[in-house]
Amino acid sequence: MTVENLNSKPDDAEKTGPLRGQVWLTLQTNQARRLIRGRNGTKGRSPIIGLGLFAERLRLIWQASRNDDPYADWWLIKVHEAIEDRDALFERLQRDLEERLTQMGAIEVDVAVSDRPYRMPLQFANPYAYQAARLVSTYDSLVCAALTASHIGVLDRSSRDHIIELGARKIRGLFMIPQGYRFLRIERSDLQKGSEKSTQAAQFMGTVPDDVLSGERCAPLAPTQRSLSSGFSRNLGLHSAPSAMAIAPSTKENDDV
Repeated sequence: MTVENLNSKPDDAEKTGPLRGQVWLTLQTNQARRLIRGRNGTKGRSPIIGLGLFAERLRLIWQASRNDDPYADWWLIKVHEAIEDRDALFERLQRDLEERLTQMGAIEVDVAVSDRPYRMPLQFANPYAYQAARLVSTYDSLVCAALTASHIGVLDRSSRDHIIELGARKIRGLFMIPQGYRFLRIERSDLQKGSEKSTQAAQFMGTVPDDVLSGERCAPLAPTQRSLSSGFSRNLGLHSAPSAMAIAPSTKENDDV
């Protein structure tokens, strides 16, 4: 991971190198790990979007937003709001589970963790992919708490399964959001002029809200727009990357509680 150095620009001879670091995600449960890889579609089984494909598709949207695509701006808002919604849900569920785990009186309960956790490096092109990975980590903790609460008898099996499936479904729903975006090399001026591109974009993706089109509303972590003299025609960075995320190999699944 390379981090932009925002210090003032010294003379070339005094310049420091780029900032570099590593980001790791550690997961305790198979339920959370399955959300990382997703599933390929087969006959009779639809594909499931995992974190890797979500991040790769989001990379395209991020770059389009930098190049003044209002639809990309809109999709980043959708992603941001979906992450906030799921954060609030997981916080409520986690709080309820923590209250249940204190119902054992003098018995002190430590939430179970795996003796073989899955650890993987992350390397994404934008902050919302990292936020999605954090959400998977939050879900992982929620699953650990639900399995522990069920194991000691303060949560019935049906409620446990509901929490685990609800959380997974919410994250899969988040991962599906970028799939609705179409890269049409459109710019804000195309919509303002009512060009043929804007008509095509509206057919595929709907009508951009006025406050998004005007730039009044944008995602809090949206990128700074580039100034390009010839729009998308000079952008060479929008082609699909081989992978938006590095995944460490694992030889064996970990066991849940």
